[in-house]
Amino acid sequence: MAALSEAARVVVKIGSALLVDKATGAFRDAWLRAMAEDVARLRARGTDVVLVSSGSIALGRGILGLPRAELPLEQSQAAAAVGQIRLARAWEEGLAPHGITTAQILVTLEDSADRRRYLNSRATMEALLAHGVVPIVNENDTVATDEIRYGDNDRLAAQVAVTVGADQLILLSDVDGFYSGNPAEDPSARRFEVIETITPEIEAMAGDAGSGLSKGGMKTKLMAGKTATAAGCAMAITEGSGLNPLAALENGAPATWFTPQGDPHTARKRWIAAMKPRGTLTLDAGAVTALRAGRSLLPAGIARVEGAFGRGDPVAIRTPEGAALGQGLTRYTAEEARAIRGHRSQEIEAILGYPGRAVLIHRDDMAL
Repeated sequence: MAALSEAARVVVKIGSALLVDKATGAFRDAWLRAMAEDVARLRARGTDVVLVSSGSIALGRGILGLPRAELPLEQSQAAAAVGQIRLARAWEEGLAPHGITTAQILVTLEDSADRRRYLNSRATMEALLAHGVVPIVNENDTVATDEIRYGDNDRLAAQVAVTVGADQLILLSDVDGFYSGNPAEDPSARRFEVIETITPEIEAMAGDAGSGLSKGGMKTKLMAGKTATAAGCAMAITEGSGLNPLAALENGAPATWFTPQGDPHTARKRWIAAMKPRGTLTLDAGAVTALRAGRSLLPAGIARVEGAFGRGDPVAIRTPEGAALGQGLTRYTAEEARAIRGHRSQEIEAILGYPGRAVLIHRDDMAL
């Protein structure tokens, strides 16, 4: 079984019902302060933390005086626009006393479906985490239509965990794990301590019940579990309404852990290697040596560019003799790569007329 104390990078999903009082529509200030203590404790021991925080629509709904029934899309987006700024400010004020800087990231389903946007999101979050920042992620409800929505933050959190290569995803919920049935209706329902594989039998046990403020039920949590564990990320479902829920999880609070398939690094490399390449980069001998030593691919090491590819597309990497070396996701188009091949990174802006990334393929986006 995984343990939160072992996490190097963790994504924590926080539902609306934990942050916003259902009766009043106001923040649960004491809960947020306690959660900030948990985050600060994780950061102090070197763990990267990303928070996927619901609550913008629930907050905006109360401020605008909108009914608690299902809202039309435009009213949901209006509520999100009002609530989002308050949500971000609350996290900023909650974490600032611990010396933690926060950043707001708003995403849509398109951002993960489009490879170029996905890579840009990943690079941004990696840069923030490298500076010790805690990103606060939410779906961009103000612009997303029903066709391009995640629709729930369980699946969004799983995609964020995949994007940043997290080794653990914690879903803070209103239940303390995954049960064989609805414990509110079935006294014989049992909680699973560990789920090794999400089988059809496990899926059949999931219900759709939500809390009224949140949209996710157990089915969405299982979908999140499939995404996360396939990418090498362990996932836990645990009850989060009490103060310091992460500390409680570390101290043995009830939870269900989903076992990952491998580790995030291996899973990502496997994903890249399985793609169909759109072009080929032939390297010089020096670049081959550098890549085998674990370095990124610089434009200076490219001898020939073949094919038609865009930014974020997979390309084959070959040695000077034409032997297959690996595959990677390029940060430049084929036309740009041809223009800067053989040149030093500091020459890129003069050649292209705009500043570009120093590396053509980052080592994290490469499978050798």
